[in-house]
Amino acid sequence: MKKISNVLSYIFSPLFIPTYGMILASYLSLLVLLPSSVLWTTITIIFIITCVIPATGILAMYRTGLVSDPALNDRTERTVPYVLVVLCYLGGCLFLYRASAPAWLYMFFAGGAVAGAISAIVNRWWKISAHAAGMGGLVAMMFSMASSQYALHSLDIWISVAIILTGMVMTARVYLDRHTLMQVMAGAANGFVCVWLLSMLSL
Repeated sequence: MKKISNVLSYIFSPLFIPTYGMILASYLSLLVLLPSSVLWTTITIIFIITCVIPATGILAMYRTGLVSDPALNDRTERTVPYVLVVLCYLGGCLFLYRASAPAWLYMFFAGGAVAGAISAIVNRWWKISAHAAGMGGLVAMMFSMASSQYALHSLDIWISVAIILTGMVMTARVYLDRHTLMQVMAGAANGFVCVWLLSMLSL
């Protein structure tokens, strides 16, 4: 069970969630009508902005001793890395906005940035779950896409799978003793509400 929990924590790291969201949006919405080269170039750029850059920054912080663990398990060390992640999420939002992406898509990144900022503030006193926030935001993006005119077909199955995976990730974080039940629930609510509210403003 511990191995499975570690794998889930890695696969659904907050740094990967924007890329997953971009892939889902590219193939479950009318964006799929765009040339594959355009879609995959966009996905790659989003991956670099929201994953490679912050991961490199966090690794540099670890090597210079600014953080003691690249997984950021120490609540008191999360502020600077979270600020970096928030800036990268905003960078992804700006890139998609300038690329004329649908508003519900770039608002997914804006909502993620807001959720990240809230997590950074809350973590000064209480260890809220970033993994759960990322998954909650992904679920909210799926709902937003389903509510827009861009969805190709019913997304009920995809939304159900996203919700189940969110529950699995939350369970994994609690099992690994990284968070309490309340911390993962608060994280999921933070991610979902921030993305949902900003996405709804665009519909």
